[in-house]
Amino acid sequence: MTTIERREVSDVPTGADRGYFHAHRGDLPQRLLEAVPSSDLRQLHARSALRHFLLAARQTIALVALGWVAVTFEEPWIWIPASALQGAVILSFIILLHDVVHECVFRHRRPRVLAWLGRLYALPSAIAASQFKRWHLDHHKELGSTDRDPKRAHLSPKRNARWLKVLYMTPALFVIYARAAAREVGAYPADLRRTIALERLGNVVLHLALVALLWNLFGGAAVLRAYVAPLFLAFPIAFMVNRLGQHYWVDPTDPAKWGTRVDGDPLVNLVFLNSNLHLEHHYFPSVPLYHLPALNRRLRPFWEAIGHPNRTYRQLLWKWFVENREAHTDWS
Repeated sequence: MTTIERREVSDVPTGADRGYFHAHRGDLPQRLLEAVPSSDLRQLHARSALRHFLLAARQTIALVALGWVAVTFEEPWIWIPASALQGAVILSFIILLHDVVHECVFRHRRPRVLAWLGRLYALPSAIAASQFKRWHLDHHKELGSTDRDPKRAHLSPKRNARWLKVLYMTPALFVIYARAAAREVGAYPADLRRTIALERLGNVVLHLALVALLWNLFGGAAVLRAYVAPLFLAFPIAFMVNRLGQHYWVDPTDPAKWGTRVDGDPLVNLVFLNSNLHLEHHYFPSVPLYHLPALNRRLRPFWEAIGHPNRTYRQLLWKWFVENREAHTDWS
């Protein structure tokens, strides 16, 4: 396996502690490289700034257009679907931020440009871009650990109760996420904590300015339709449904199955901006989001061989709520 191939399989630090996933993944990298030849990997890892920014432009236009619909039309049958779609679009900017974190935008490294681009993508959901970056890279590094993976340790429900699961799909998600982030931030270096605090402050100021502008121009009802409903009602649902397809239905005994396989369809891929293809991303973190469907198709024979079937969001929601399955376990 070449140096480039090792980097493509898993973006892990080169120091002594490469994390829980690196220590427990066994021969998975070799098996993946047998499943996806080097020639295919080179194509799948090709980065196109043009393609990335065309996607970003499309999502920006969708966010603004749906906001305009919610502001302009007071009929519930018009503004409610628009606000619901806005929630999914807000989530899509976190997916774009995700590609920034993994440096999947430009062919060459541009850390300063990516840092500011990440802050722009973090604005719609009001998260701190630097927090997300550290959080997400630690998640990759410590995948499989119950206490070192920040997503699993701090954000997953600690009680397998339906009422708590429902809370994650309400405005309470922001409180849950803020508490989880606060617990994790305490271990960060002082300079990173300052950066995160400044990013949060900037987000709050800009969101308040947007609310004030909407209120002055269109009134309080428009603020509810075009800001409160999309961000605080629709976004938590989109966020949590998307997260169900990441690492909740897994096989803890096999690192190749530490993510949920969700092939999706064209509509699902469009709504979630290919982020439903999350297991593929953990296998090859440097593949840009627009190449994930091709990677998914290339990996299907591998999954069939190891017995890792495709799941649908309907199945995931049924198992999660109706059967009340526990996160990060085998729901089969």
